[in-house]
Amino acid sequence: MTMRVHFAIISIASLALCTSADYFSVNFSYSGPYGPANWGRLRPSYAACSNGKAQSPVELIKTDIEMNKELKNIARNYLPTNATLVNNIFNIGVHFEGKAGDININGRNYSLKQLHWHSPSEHKANGRIHDAELHLVHLTEDIKNIAVVAVLYKLGDPDPLISQFEEKLVELGNEKEIAIGTFDLEEINKSSRRRYYRYVGSLTTPPCKEGVVWTILGKLRTLSSEQLKLLKAPLNPEFKHNARPLQQINGRKIEMYYHPNNHHATRVSP
Repeated sequence: MTMRVHFAIISIASLALCTSADYFSVNFSYSGPYGPANWGRLRPSYAACSNGKAQSPVELIKTDIEMNKELKNIARNYLPTNATLVNNIFNIGVHFEGKAGDININGRNYSLKQLHWHSPSEHKANGRIHDAELHLVHLTEDIKNIAVVAVLYKLGDPDPLISQFEEKLVELGNEKEIAIGTFDLEEINKSSRRRYYRYVGSLTTPPCKEGVVWTILGKLRTLSSEQLKLLKAPLNPEFKHNARPLQQINGRKIEMYYHPNNHHATRVSP
């Protein structure tokens, strides 16, 4: 997961709310001397990237997963709202100008602030890395807690979510951000509620801050090969592959919610 941040004043609020890539120059990459293996040495504030014990992404492995019957169905209530398509330098994202809706996790409310894509997927499921991964980034009202809902993709039919701004992606090659008008998240609202996975991890880019509540939906979405190309096209070569390598689970358990009476869905479970 990635977020734009003014690194001189690192806070959870800045991690989730900054909206312009101009706030900083990206000093990390996904390969070479500035790649993931060296993130923790690039700046003191990045130390968790090397020293953290609850990092993301992880692999969903049966031996690390336990059913938790206390988990509740995710109450997703996303709303159509004005949005801006943004080239974050290291990924393509959508940022919301107004209230975009919220989710409730363990009685705590998190508001949706932005979403973005990685390719290939960062989390590994069913023994494989998938073609892409969507992160929906949420923040509590007191701006002290982050929750991310992750959706895995495979190549197939076009994704209606991406189709809303597909033409704008071509324009983004020459612009840093483009208004896309009303963005409708109904496709996510109606996603399968049969299964999801929950664990506590971190941001997946520097500063790799821990304490992030991850929820990985158990249904694979599809996007077309053309949509995947368009999501990569505005990015510089060093960011076209923008997935952090898998991190050690370090004894953490991944909890699973499963509701067998919900409709059948292509699932990502191992």
